[in-house]
Amino acid sequence: MKQVPTLYEWAGGMPVFERLTTLFYAKVLQDPLLEPVFKHMSPEHQRHVAHFIAEVFGGPAFYSTNEGSHFRMIQKHIGKHLTEAHRKQWLLLLLETADEIGLPDDPEFRSAFVAYLEWGTRIAILNSNTSDNIMNPDEPMPTWGWGVPGGPYQ
Repeated sequence: MKQVPTLYEWAGGMPVFERLTTLFYAKVLQDPLLEPVFKHMSPEHQRHVAHFIAEVFGGPAFYSTNEGSHFRMIQKHIGKHLTEAHRKQWLLLLLETADEIGLPDDPEFRSAFVAYLEWGTRIAILNSNTSDNIMNPDEPMPTWGWGVPGGPYQ
């Protein structure tokens, strides 16, 4: 029986996630709605986000072992006062970038990819509109898989 690849493997590995976030954040900094939120991000921000998403999708634990934790990622959003308009624009630009770089567009991968982004951005909004992190500091990194379809058609 064939082993089902992780979302990370199916996407093409770390170079793909790093390219995705590099090009995506270049767009963010040109966007009138998002630029004010992200203009002070560290030069490492896009790489950290690439490592975070890659780890969630089954890639190496670069983020959780070297750069932070899920709790720490949540803390970065506290007090940012993100809106639904921010969330939608962030998603739009990220999905546009995913198309531009040729991220897999099969229904199974894109369903899992978008499901995670929907979940994560909605959590970001909730936490950005509070002054306290209500999350357990020992909360594990989220892990995302193929979901109901169970993997790509091959």
